Amino acid sequence: MAEAKKKRKGGPKGLQLTQSQKLAAFLIVMGEDAAADIIKNFDDNERELVCAEMANLPVLDAAMQGSVLQEFTGMAVEAQSGISGSVDFTRAVLEKSVGLFKAAEIIGRVGTARTSVATMQQIIDLDSMSICNLLNEEDPQTIALVVSYLPALKGSEVLMSMPDRVREMVVEKLATLESTPIEVVETLGEVLSAKVGERVSRALNQTGGEKSAAAVLNAMNKEERKKLLDNMDERAPDLVRSIRMKMFTFDDLQTLDLKTIQKIMREVDASKLAIALSAATDTLKDAMLGSLSKRAAENVREEIDNMGKISLREVEVNQNSIIDVVRQLETEGEISLEGE
Repeated sequence: MAEAKKKRKGGPKGLQLTQSQKLAAFLIVMGEDAAADIIKNFDDNERELVCAEMANLPVLDAAMQGSVLQEFTGMAVEAQSGISGSVDFTRAVLEKSVGLFKAAEIIGRVGTARTSVATMQQIIDLDSMSICNLLNEEDPQTIALVVSYLPALKGSEVLMSMPDRVREMVVEKLATLESTPIEVVETLGEVLSAKVGERVSRALNQTGGEKSAAAVLNAMNKEERKKLLDNMDERAPDLVRSIRMKMFTFDDLQTLDLKTIQKIMREVDASKLAIALSAATDTLKDAMLGSLSKRAAENVREEIDNMGKISLREVEVNQNSIIDVVRQLETEGEISLEGE
């Protein structure tokens, strides 16, 4: 990835690509399977940047394809037809590299309605303490918008460097953050860039939301996370409950011990389980079905195999219903979702 970001000169006349666009074009030319294998090696930041470019690339003519391949492989390749990036291609690559639901989450952030995340890269690349210092005089809404750009771990580090009261307000704003007009974000980007000595020409209207808040909180120290959520719960109990729901996802079920999964499965309808597992990884299926009797597990697997086309929405609804069971059991003290 670092090599792909090195500055290069040249290219055919007409369309001029940035370095991240060249990498995105290379992945598109390579095809879904090869692109998925390459993207697996990227961190979240790099993956989101390149996927944003893949989703928004214009048609690449034969000359541009040849130039991109020559730059990355040292070989001139003559393509017979124009190809283009698209949201569908990007989604297919992501589903193969990070799974169905992670792919849907990323596509939601980098689709054609948004500009490139590269425009906030200067802020993202700062260390957490520098970001905290940069934001120490900003209001919670502004801080939340910036935190929504950051990887979860760095976002949690930024929050942990802030006073308790500010931290709680930022998490609350982050969880309720809606789409921001691009003009507002551009202005914010210019102001923050001026503070660190450079200007950024464009900005991304990235949103936060409960998933973003949950990811940041999951990266936090357990004791600090509990303290923060308990304090927030006094002011916004419904919001805290929603955030807690997002903090434990369906995929997290595979991290639970056998005894806990068995308690959960006793409360889950078999038909809902089949739909919920139809888009799950083999690891998760094995963990869930391994808690059932051999006969019951075979029945669920057979139902999955004979299932017709199921929409992503239907899968999510059934997975969420199982998470509701999980949360109810946790509330009643029947199970624990966190280790000692």
